[in-house]
Amino acid sequence: MALKPTIYKVELQLSDTDRHCYETCNLTLAQHPSETLQRMMVRVLVYGINYHQDLGFTRGLSSTDEPELWQVGPDGVVEHWIELGQASPERLRKAVSRAPKISLYAYGREVDTWWDKQGKAIAELPKVKAWRFHDSDVARLEDFVSRTMQLSLTISDGELFLSDSTNHLSLRVSALD
Repeated sequence: MALKPTIYKVELQLSDTDRHCYETCNLTLAQHPSETLQRMMVRVLVYGINYHQDLGFTRGLSSTDEPELWQVGPDGVVEHWIELGQASPERLRKAVSRAPKISLYAYGREVDTWWDKQGKAIAELPKVKAWRFHDSDVARLEDFVSRTMQLSLTISDGELFLSDSTNHLSLRVSALD
């Protein structure tokens, strides 16, 4: 019998002063049985960073032909393809043919090693921008997890500030070049 996903409810108060975007987002997250809590929380952060009314979560780990998030216009055309983790250049090359904008958010202890091996090939792809979350920041994301979360994400001058009723965290997202 297959394991079922764990469902989380998130109320995300987003204050992105860089883009003058102030929204309350009610999200339902399905955590795939093989997905870590850190990865799930990175999805929430990336949603906030890239917020758009047409942005949504996909089947994620359950699908090999969809990204983690995508922005699909009213006409059904994918406008922004968003990957998480340490994607291969081949996977990103497929995304280049499907969307005009591709973003990759890497995280984990092995990001530097992965980027040393794959970075040149990824950087040469058109339309792809890559960023990294620092491992020490991502490690603290599990402190925010509960089945029902009320989170506040403030983005100012490119820095992220995540908080709930008991936890506060400043995160760094750096461009990978």
